[in-house]
Amino acid sequence: MSVRLCDVIAVLDEAYPPRLARSWDSVGLVCGDPGDMLDSVTIAVDATAAVVDEVPDGGLLLTHHPLLLRGVDKVAASTPKGALVHRLIRTGRSLFTAHTNADSANPGVSDALAQALGLTVEAPLEPASVLVDLDKWVIYVPRENAAAVQAAVFDAGAGHIGDYSHCSWSVGGIGQFLPHDGANPAIGSVGAVEQVEEDRFEVVAPARARATVLAAMRAAHPYEEPAFDIFALVPPPGDTGLGRIGRLGQPEPLRAFVARVNAALQRTSWGVRAAGDPDQVVSRVAVCGGAGDSLLDVVARADVQVYVTADLRHHPADEHRRACAVALIDVAHWASEFPWCAQAADVLRSHFGAALEVRVSTTRTDPWNLGHPGHELSGDPS
Repeated sequence: MSVRLCDVIAVLDEAYPPRLARSWDSVGLVCGDPGDMLDSVTIAVDATAAVVDEVPDGGLLLTHHPLLLRGVDKVAASTPKGALVHRLIRTGRSLFTAHTNADSANPGVSDALAQALGLTVEAPLEPASVLVDLDKWVIYVPRENAAAVQAAVFDAGAGHIGDYSHCSWSVGGIGQFLPHDGANPAIGSVGAVEQVEEDRFEVVAPARARATVLAAMRAAHPYEEPAFDIFALVPPPGDTGLGRIGRLGQPEPLRAFVARVNAALQRTSWGVRAAGDPDQVVSRVAVCGGAGDSLLDVVARADVQVYVTADLRHHPADEHRRACAVALIDVAHWASEFPWCAQAADVLRSHFGAALEVRVSTTRTDPWNLGHPGHELSGDPS
């Protein structure tokens, strides 16, 4: 049996929405015809020559890291990356990438890392900023005119929430005003304080419709100078974003948790390094698959005891430990992201079943291949 490449892409885009990718990233189909039929998908962190060799002719290679990212202006077969692209195309193989969109998706790369470490995920470490682009309108109108003004702003595009339209909220009150010389009040007279029973109603509307809603409201409102407010809405926290905060089933010392990380992840020459009090009790953990030192400031405010990530640099780690009690665990970049491969495989297997052969490459694409056993050290280099 086989499925169309475009159908596989649709499933991957639903699981790892391209809109979650960072602006500098390159995700999606790298090479291949969406109309092609597929028999197999091979999943890996990186597209290397050894991994490409594992992909059957006509199959799809799904990777986390982009093969082509910045400054690509040629794919000549005389270049290492160009040679891989040519090999893929000649044999009808396709390449698809889910990178920072898979980092931020729910579930995504950090969820897979948390699951491998036995953590129950509670929230994203750094929630994604979801573009809301909505205003809340608060409009005050005499009670007898409220229905007409609401109808006008609804027709102008206000009042839509999800699958619902004509959404509003109202409450009654007393409006007061004093018309001065030059005013032409619809109610009351110049020089006299007027009090009117009014409705205050609230609606949401797209920010792009601001001018249209304003014009419609003014046209339907009986007042010469309507009273209204416009508030730009802030997005609520979501369940997507970089990193995850998780909880252990039972607290344990940092020394034991480091051993847990070492046992759970693929072995690499990089190994597992930690900075912190070995006897510190760990219950809440922050994780970020891939390079994570850009989130150290977020970690310091996250109410966790330890942060697991990759590619921690000397100076940011040192400054963090001087200022913060959160312990650090540094693992190989590849090892921190490899659990995602099984997650992505489950996504495809659950959707396509026996119609598509899905396998995770066992080739270690970590670039470091030599190491030496380390030791637990004190802070005294002597």
